Amino acid sequence: MLNTDQLQDQLSALAQAHGLSRWDMGASCSTDLSVQVDRGKAHQLKGAQRSAVTVRVWNSDGRVGITSCSDLSADGLAQALAGAAEASAFGDLQDPPDLSPRSTESLEPLKREPQATRPIQEMVQTLISAEQRLLDRHPSIGTVPYNGLSQRRGERVYLNSLGARRHEERSSASLYLYARAEEAGRKPRSAGAVRLGHGTDELDVQGCIDEAAELTISHLDYAPIDTGTYTCVFSPEAFLDLMGAFSNLFNARSVLDGLSLSKRESLGETVAVPFFSLWDDARHPANLGASAFDGEGTPTARLPLIEGGVLRQFLHSEGTARQFGVASTGHAGMGAKVSVSPDWFEIGPTPGAGCGDASLNRFQADGVVWIDSLSALHAGVKASQGAFSLPFDGWLLKGGERRSIEAATVAGDIRQVLKSLLAFEGEAQVTPDGLCPHVWVEGLAITGEA
Repeated sequence: MLNTDQLQDQLSALAQAHGLSRWDMGASCSTDLSVQVDRGKAHQLKGAQRSAVTVRVWNSDGRVGITSCSDLSADGLAQALAGAAEASAFGDLQDPPDLSPRSTESLEPLKREPQATRPIQEMVQTLISAEQRLLDRHPSIGTVPYNGLSQRRGERVYLNSLGARRHEERSSASLYLYARAEEAGRKPRSAGAVRLGHGTDELDVQGCIDEAAELTISHLDYAPIDTGTYTCVFSPEAFLDLMGAFSNLFNARSVLDGLSLSKRESLGETVAVPFFSLWDDARHPANLGASAFDGEGTPTARLPLIEGGVLRQFLHSEGTARQFGVASTGHAGMGAKVSVSPDWFEIGPTPGAGCGDASLNRFQADGVVWIDSLSALHAGVKASQGAFSLPFDGWLLKGGERRSIEAATVAGDIRQVLKSLLAFEGEAQVTPDGLCPHVWVEGLAITGEA
């Protein structure tokens, strides 16, 4: 257990001894277990206990020094503080971070009790059984080359010289199964599925098997697609990946650095169709990585970023909020130059605005491309320009029937995509990255394999 009172007392005494009046610390520790199997046998078993400490101090000139280590002992903290004090002599005086004034606000804790971890041998048997059941689903499924079952239990704290004392515990578990199938004279095809939970007992193992099998089998009967412009329907996972790749739209740090599609004066501009809204909600009940505070100790909350197609807010750290003259939003990391990042997106219809064209149905569509997953997001996205060209897995819909696309890329501009949305279809689905329904988009360029 990380004892916040003890850590606060130790750091306060050490800071006083070094003549430091401003400091903060973020620390975490966790126990991780993970297993992989191969053809019915344990392939890799891992267990680790991890700890991380980051200490920042401000010297009398306002310069910031920072040190990271993994030693939570009294001696380790003393060395970290001394190292940060020495490093502060070289701190940058241009736009240095400061302590978040919201770090001492009352905090509504997340009511999520950490779950007990299971023995690693039980994890191995669960995964071996899942692998075999997936292999038995179709004779063409020969291997499950990528698979894993993992669980983690940990805690984190944030303390500072203003008196902030943040602490939370959490646990998580994940299962992934990625199958490979091959038929004579045809290319191998692969697909997979993931399930997440607060503990291994919450994992829907059978659902993961069913989804991985269904997706893999659906890609066996593939055909090329003609290059052209198509109406597309994105799966929740694919559309959330696309929005995440262009999160600089509402990232205040990116705006200040000139790396965003938005500018300071962009708030209030129409960036999407009227029925489109997007929120960032770190505290959503379905968000397994939920946290009650960010790296600066600022409380997290549900934040409307786009409402009715209009850009409403940016994501802020203490430093960006100070430059914009607003309050920080709880999206900061911890560092000499503080990063800003989204937590968990919720995409859905604007209240009272409908869902777009209610007649659209992917199970009755003709000539429509269903994009299930996107690849190469690290290489195919020009985030500061808005352009993307990404390989994808999906199907061409004809008369309500779907046929797997052999190989293709989808290209466009995110600003045009948001203004070319046709509809939301179906209920929003929970994914690892957020909550989103299927999303219809008009006029995207699809390039088939030459």
